Amino acid sequence: MALLTAKTFSLQFNNKRRIKRPYYPRKALLCYQLTPQNGSTPTRGYFKNKKKCHAEIRFINEIKSMGLDETQCYQVTCYLTWSPCPSCVRELVAFIKAHDHLNLRIFASRLYCHWCRRQQEGLRLLCGSQVPVEVMGSREFADCWENFVDHKEPLSFNPSEMLEELDKNSRAIKRRLERIKQSWSVDVLENGLRSLQLGPVSSSLSRSNSR
Repeated sequence: MALLTAKTFSLQFNNKRRIKRPYYPRKALLCYQLTPQNGSTPTRGYFKNKKKCHAEIRFINEIKSMGLDETQCYQVTCYLTWSPCPSCVRELVAFIKAHDHLNLRIFASRLYCHWCRRQQEGLRLLCGSQVPVEVMGSREFADCWENFVDHKEPLSFNPSEMLEELDKNSRAIKRRLERIKQSWSVDVLENGLRSLQLGPVSSSLSRSNSR
């Protein structure tokens, strides 16, 4: 399996709200681990965006090409630098619905354009589907660092300090995602209330409630 360089991990999974100079593009990366329920060796890999093909779509195509045994269950964990765009969300949801032997969990380092309503609706669709999405915390960053990074090269930074800072920054992002989820719950409740078919109020009840 090809591994990320430590520098790539530190730059691309960086979850600071703003990056300092020298500026660089924060690209989309997806690291995945597929674990069979029978306890055999997990399969790992990662993808990045290619022209006209997002990392999530490349991941879906890779899983489809594996010819997995549909009588066996698999746990799939994905670590993403950015949360999926609405288009990829729909593809992920449709993919999992068509492959119920897969249990997919998504962890994102950052929320992509979280202030846009369309992006929020995409996150809500994931939250309301069989594909829960969460923000990476200390456990997920440490697991991603351990299993997807080449540790043979010399480091120019302290990994423990980096992981501690990532976890610290993730707290605000987790709160942001929770607010998006809560607003979705409120919308569902309001839509449900609007859909209720209330009968006519009796005259006696109307008089008793008049001011």
